[in-house]
Amino acid sequence: MTEKLDCLVALFVATSGACGDELGADERELVQLVWQVVDLESNKTGEKNEIVVRPEVEDLDPDILQQLGLTAQRVHAAEPLEQAVKQFNSRLSAEVNQRHFCFCTDGQRHIRQVIHPETSKKNILLPAELYSFFDLRKEFQKTSSSLIKQNELDLPFMCDYLNVCVDSSLPFAAHKLQQIVRIIEALNTEPVGHQFSSPEGVNMKFEIGTYSRLECVDDNMVIRARGLPWQASDQDIARFFRGLNIVKGGAALCLNAQGRRNGEALVRFESQEHRDLALQRHKHHMGNRYIEVYKATGEDFLKVAGGCSSEVAHFLSGEGHVIVRMRGLPFSATPQQVLQFFLGCQVIDTKDGVCQVKGSNNGGCQVAGGTDGILLVRYADGRPTGDAFVLFSSEEHAQMALKKHKQRLGKRYIELFKSTAAEVTQVCNRFSSTPLISMAPSPLLSVVPSPLATGLLPLATGAFPVTTSIRSCVHLRGLPYDTTIQNILEFLGEFTADIAPHGVHMVLNSQGRPSGECFIQMSSPERAFLTAQRCHRHLLRERYVEVFQCSHDDMRLLLRGGVVGPNGRGLSPPPCVSSPSFFPHMGVGLPMEAGLYPAHFLVNTHPLPFYTTYYPSPPGSPPTLGFFPPGSSQCHALPAPGHTLPSGVSQTNNSDVMVTVPALLSAKQSFTEQSLGVGALLDLQLSWNRT
Repeated sequence: MTEKLDCLVALFVATSGACGDELGADERELVQLVWQVVDLESNKTGEKNEIVVRPEVEDLDPDILQQLGLTAQRVHAAEPLEQAVKQFNSRLSAEVNQRHFCFCTDGQRHIRQVIHPETSKKNILLPAELYSFFDLRKEFQKTSSSLIKQNELDLPFMCDYLNVCVDSSLPFAAHKLQQIVRIIEALNTEPVGHQFSSPEGVNMKFEIGTYSRLECVDDNMVIRARGLPWQASDQDIARFFRGLNIVKGGAALCLNAQGRRNGEALVRFESQEHRDLALQRHKHHMGNRYIEVYKATGEDFLKVAGGCSSEVAHFLSGEGHVIVRMRGLPFSATPQQVLQFFLGCQVIDTKDGVCQVKGSNNGGCQVAGGTDGILLVRYADGRPTGDAFVLFSSEEHAQMALKKHKQRLGKRYIELFKSTAAEVTQVCNRFSSTPLISMAPSPLLSVVPSPLATGLLPLATGAFPVTTSIRSCVHLRGLPYDTTIQNILEFLGEFTADIAPHGVHMVLNSQGRPSGECFIQMSSPERAFLTAQRCHRHLLRERYVEVFQCSHDDMRLLLRGGVVGPNGRGLSPPPCVSSPSFFPHMGVGLPMEAGLYPAHFLVNTHPLPFYTTYYPSPPGSPPTLGFFPPGSSQCHALPAPGHTLPSGVSQTNNSDVMVTVPALLSAKQSFTEQSLGVGALLDLQLSWNRT
């Protein structure tokens, strides 16, 4: 602090719970504020001031009230905290009379663990003067030659060391305040003559930033917070730890293997002292949820927050402080169109699939840095993923932007979520490191013996394709989530007749919902090539669908499910150890001839490996409305490992599920006769949900 201080304000606060070194650790509310002004020029003191605060939860301990010199009636008649803060600021401003002052407290807890956390939780604005203060224990250490540690210092020790006398008959808070004032007077006068010049600071806002994996992070400055709400952002984490200084970009939300937030975060503080105070907020509340706080390591933090690319680093170095994630963008969208989307302009689709800007609407919000504040996420080969991150300069602008949730850009509705710098890094790293055709991990399911050795029918005539490198399949991507088999047949048109028996494979995601992808086996590579050429980027109910030619091997690797049998006779079936009656809702119309596999049919089981998922997802699951067709009211859980899966259904290593539609003849019959054939299987495929 360059400006010379005129006076110090000795401040002491008390809660309805613990005091001393446990002050604020029990999350009890503030009930008493006492202060006294000390003039540093004349070393004179003003009058002692007191304000009693009425807590929201009036569960008061009579013993604590008696210790503080208060009564229950006086507390219940007091003003709530918001009015108490205004009264405190008004009375203090009148007393100091425009003199330059700073607060002085016994340790860190009064300001950092009581005042800031409680006012933040109750959305109360604090005067700017409460964002800086002097820690009397640290100031005492600067002047004394004592080797006693700071956390072992207390007011009685400092009073004895400085030969200060106080009135022990005073109530608890008044007694503590008198000790602070006497110590300040002793430090301010000769022979000590201490200058109060470098106060502690409290961060007013959290700033985003990036880290390199090569950076060194002290283990003593990192904590792991667990139990966070799924929608919590880094700003919410900073608010939970308000009063403690988090370094720039030091709040990193963790994602699970599916790219979703797992309710945990790694937080890096400026010092070990702040980390230790953060650990005392274990099981404090964020809304209605209590948050667990544990020690973590710098390596843990860098695994989540470190290793961003130069493009991500440039984006995060922009002037914005709040990040919003977009999902569902058209693949042709540009940063300029995203900018116009938030400014309120109408972005429409032309017939060739290219978005154009037309007209203007009200309710726009400014993106920080223009197009530089927009990051379009891409795969390693440069293909757009449909995700983007956008910077906003303030929380107010971000909240305005979030009101555009599910508004349309072109013919696609856009989902918006609050995000974090660590999530930007993790998502971009996941997408950019995803191989074009992924290498299959160790198999979760067992290897299938040769049909000749088991006496069973070849699986090539069943629900699982024969493994081959012949490109006789097509991969459909970008299907509407409620697409039916009839929609796919209509989309393929003349090529419907070329679909192989049991050749339609719908893909579900890890939540049992349609993923928007489908694999179709064609009668020959030539017909697969023509299908991809003629149908690529054609519209299916106002959404264009990408169609690629691929092989059975490509399909297997992209799905990451099963392995080739020892004689190349197909993919591994799911383990089935219970009877078909496990699925009573399926009805007699579903084929169950392959519902059981004997135990000797399954060999060489492997545990589920850890890997980077192929489909990163945004924070929080989208609402179920619109994902399922009407009439699919029942929701059945997928069976646990080791239980029956129905014929034609296989579970992949990344928890995706591949549902195989029976022969094309049966499929067509189910649509014409409205029987229980494929229609029942499709309803089952759309109604499953993983628990």
